[in-house]
Amino acid sequence: MKLENIPNIKHTDKDNFFLLAGPCAIEGEEMALRIAEKVVNITDKLGIPYVFKGSFKKANRSRIDSFTGIGDEKALKILRKVSETFDVPTVTDIHEISDATMAAEYVDVLQIGTRNMQNFKLLEAVGTSSKPVLLKRGLSSTLEELLLASEYILAKGNENVILCERGIRTFETAMRNTFDINAIPYLKINTHLPVIADPSHATGARELVEPVALAAIAAGADFL
Repeated sequence: MKLENIPNIKHTDKDNFFLLAGPCAIEGEEMALRIAEKVVNITDKLGIPYVFKGSFKKANRSRIDSFTGIGDEKALKILRKVSETFDVPTVTDIHEISDATMAAEYVDVLQIGTRNMQNFKLLEAVGTSSKPVLLKRGLSSTLEELLLASEYILAKGNENVILCERGIRTFETAMRNTFDINAIPYLKINTHLPVIADPSHATGARELVEPVALAAIAAGADFL
């Protein structure tokens, strides 16, 4: 997939790389606009294209008492306002088949989260969409399983798929997940699809994000 397949992307001399960042869940308009403004100021100075992310739906959480987002069309309208205000593309998680059509009316990229990587009916639903799809690796999934999951999207005609390495569950407990740096060159060698690295979800520690991000870039990641 090429950047020009994402509407509104700001093209620069660094078109082979962009940053995707934002709150995990949309809590409100003021918060979303404030975060977007700060990141836009940074990426504009660096000349890096930027995509704003935020889950509109009540996102899956390990703890039932965790905040899960606004959970309705109001959040999608906030995402659209962010896009219009700062002239940046937006991406949001979808968790149900019914989400695909509604979200596609407001955002530029649809994201399938780690817990839905093998929700095959959902993968087929986004496969019929004209929107690019960001597919996150399952927390206990092999790379083969990730690639097989992507085939469900590709087989329905949607060729704009981005694979995401976001850390996997291992015996290590020092950090949130184990970031699989091997995954990036492996996916680049064995597929034509672009690869995004998610160092924040992988590490769960602010001080680890920068070094892991740099390692991911060195390994060949297309986006962060």
